[in-house]
Amino acid sequence: MELKTIRYELTDGIATVTLSRPKRRNAWTGRMHTEYRFVLAEADKDPAVRVLIVTGDPEGGAFCAGADMAALEGHSEKGRYDSGTTDDIARPGFGVAPEFDATFAYHFGLTKPVIAAINGAAAGVGLVLAAFADLRFAVPGAKFTAAHGRFNFPAEFGLSWVLPRIVGLTHANDILLSSRVFTSDEAMEMGFLNRLLPPEELMPHVMDYARKLADGVSPGSLRETKRQIYTDLHRDAATAVATAERLLEEMIRHPDYKEGVKAWMEKRKADWQG
Repeated sequence: MELKTIRYELTDGIATVTLSRPKRRNAWTGRMHTEYRFVLAEADKDPAVRVLIVTGDPEGGAFCAGADMAALEGHSEKGRYDSGTTDDIARPGFGVAPEFDATFAYHFGLTKPVIAAINGAAAGVGLVLAAFADLRFAVPGAKFTAAHGRFNFPAEFGLSWVLPRIVGLTHANDILLSSRVFTSDEAMEMGFLNRLLPPEELMPHVMDYARKLADGVSPGSLRETKRQIYTDLHRDAATAVATAERLLEEMIRHPDYKEGVKAWMEKRKADWQG
């Protein structure tokens, strides 16, 4: 697929997905969603990819300013919601568990961790995208908002499910019922972010964090641990423990277990097979 709204780069196991519509503050469109799902599907099946980073084109001055206003006007004129995507859109993360088989929830079905490097405003679908990432790093003073209330929309794309699980019901109610603008500094206090970083340090820090995941954690461990985290949100404790014990028995037989032990003993970087 020809990429017009997304940039994709792979460096030493780290794939960087850049939302790139700088003249529109990296606003989301059906084309961008189509390209985004395409690159995620390709990255997820590529054994060379260990970690994904999602960020916004810095020239846009935002992470993602939400849905493009032209799209919102189109919904109004048509009198209905139009996703701008087609039925043959890529399905990254689908087929792992029924509860992941939906827009943006598909992130939980991916086999690799997704880190959001939030380098500016995240509104509407931009906030959704950040919320469905596994880890979130941001610059101070960035403006966030769910935005849906001002357009007579419901809480979008599962924000009503994911936000209470990240920041708790009290903060989620504040964000979702008011649709107010809040800052990344507030988001940090709420527990939405892993860390705030100066703009010049954001991408170097995120790349270094991603490198530690890619080099220091086996691909199998990343894959299964991520799956456990999101699947166990729906389970009781005993089932989670039983699943962990079963996975331990399976994964200890993989060559990466022996390689991990050997690398640890020899104080060197592991050569993971994946």
